[in-house]
Amino acid sequence: MILERSMVETIAAALSAHGLVLRGGFNFAGAEKAPSDLSGATAKSVLLVGQAGAAPWPHFMHWLEKRSQPIDDPLDRWSREVIGAVAGKLGARAVSPSDRPYLPFQQWAMRAEGLKPSPLGILMHPQYGLWHAYRGALLFEDEIALQEPRDMIHLCDTCLEKPCLKSCPVEAYSADGFAHEACLAHVRGQNGEPCRTGGCLDRNACPYCTDYRYPAEVQAFHMAASRVCSVAECRTKS
Repeated sequence: MILERSMVETIAAALSAHGLVLRGGFNFAGAEKAPSDLSGATAKSVLLVGQAGAAPWPHFMHWLEKRSQPIDDPLDRWSREVIGAVAGKLGARAVSPSDRPYLPFQQWAMRAEGLKPSPLGILMHPQYGLWHAYRGALLFEDEIALQEPRDMIHLCDTCLEKPCLKSCPVEAYSADGFAHEACLAHVRGQNGEPCRTGGCLDRNACPYCTDYRYPAEVQAFHMAASRVCSVAECRTKS
């Protein structure tokens, strides 16, 4: 069975009501090792769910304000609830970037949307720049009727100055990779207030797609969460 385009559009509409968007998908190859679907069999296809800019923020905050007690990982909890409800109506399995063992969300995203990593490790999108994220995915027992991802312009290839590699006080990003411990030590330290309240200075230095840049309060929320999450989680979820 093939999931028709109309079903994909129905899924997109259901997610849109919460500020979320479908971020592409693909069918797993026959011999490819894929996670299981809801039935426990090997999934045939995956649709990625995410955000562009801060569109989900008011929906998430409305949900959070209704919680009578503080909860751990509230954005994860909200994402799981919303995506899980959509999955439940379709017989799909909902998965999250924070599930253990980790699923290859970044590799899935590059395959689904044709994106490439920026020097910061975050995937660069030609429309959203660095201001997007993946909140979960839907795994199906059927293949999906989808167009192949079109070739994307990789904005980082057109950027000569690379200000994203020159703004961090501790040079956490370099050709050698991400110095996670140095970043954490700085953000937690007495000189880390600009990062804690306004977000990563390197990320904010990127000149592209600034219309989608997260507001300061959203960036502060993610910076607080990044102090306790792994590198793999932070790069897909924020």
